[in-house]
Amino acid sequence: MIKRLWKRNPLIFWGGALVALLVLTALVCQWIAPYDPDNQVLADRLLPPSWQHWMGTDQYGRDILSRMLYGSRISLAVGLVAVSIYVLIGTTVGSVAGYYGGWVDGLLMRVTDIFLCIPTFLLILMVIAFVGPSIINIMVVIGLTSWTDVARLVRGEVLALKEREFIQAARVIGMKDSRIILRHLLPNALGPVLVVATLGIGGAILVESALSYLGLGVQPPTPSWGNMLEEGKEHLTDAWWLITFPGLAIFLTVLGYNLLGEGLRDLLDPRLRGSGRNN
Repeated sequence: MIKRLWKRNPLIFWGGALVALLVLTALVCQWIAPYDPDNQVLADRLLPPSWQHWMGTDQYGRDILSRMLYGSRISLAVGLVAVSIYVLIGTTVGSVAGYYGGWVDGLLMRVTDIFLCIPTFLLILMVIAFVGPSIINIMVVIGLTSWTDVARLVRGEVLALKEREFIQAARVIGMKDSRIILRHLLPNALGPVLVVATLGIGGAILVESALSYLGLGVQPPTPSWGNMLEEGKEHLTDAWWLITFPGLAIFLTVLGYNLLGEGLRDLLDPRLRGSGRNN
C-alpha cells in the first residue's frame, strides 16, 4: 500500500510522513524526552550538541531536544484548533451565503470583504496586544480572523451544487433547508475545504511561531519553537544550535502540511488528475 501511494502521489507520501512524525512526537514527547524541558542547569549552559545533549543546551542549561519535543505539542495544538475554528466559521458563512443568495449572500460577502481588506497578521497582532498573549488566545484569534478564504470557497461550491438535480429533488419532497445544507451540500463541498484546512495548519503554525518570536505568543518557560528562536537570537554567533533546530522544525512541519495539502488537491480534483494523465 505504501509503495502504491508513493508511485501514485509522492506529495501525499512525503507530506503525510512529516505530519505523522509531528503527531507522533507530540503524543509521546513526555516519554521520549531525555530531560525535563524546564530544568535549568547553569553549569551546562550553551553546551554544543553532544552525546549527552543531542541538540545542545540553551543559555539556562536546558536541554534543547527536550524543549523541541514538547514544543511540537504547541505547534500541533495551535494548528488543529485554530483551523477547526475558522473552518467551522467559514463553512457556516459560505454555505448560508451560497444557498440563500440574495441579500443574505450580499451581506455576508460584504462582511467577508471587510475582513479580507485587513491584513490578517496585523489584525492578529492588534487583538493579541489587546487581550494578552496566551496559547488559548492565539488559537482563538487565528481562528476568528482567518475564515474568509474558506467562506468564499464553500460559497462557490454551494452555488455550483444547489442547482443540481438531487438538491432540487430534496426541495420538492419538502426537506428543510438546514438538512439540505448539512446532508447534501456540505458533504459534496468538503473536498476543497479539506485541502485548504491542511494547508492552513501550516500557516497557523507559522503565525504562532512569529507571534512567539515577537513575544506576543506562548510565554516562557513553556517551550515553543517560536520563543526558542527569540531566546536564541542573542547568541547567533556563539551558539548556532539555538536557532538552527527550532527553525528547521518549523520549516519541516510547514513543508509537510503544504506537501500533504498539495497532494490532497491533486487527488481530489478530477481536473488535475486528468491533466496529469494528458501530460
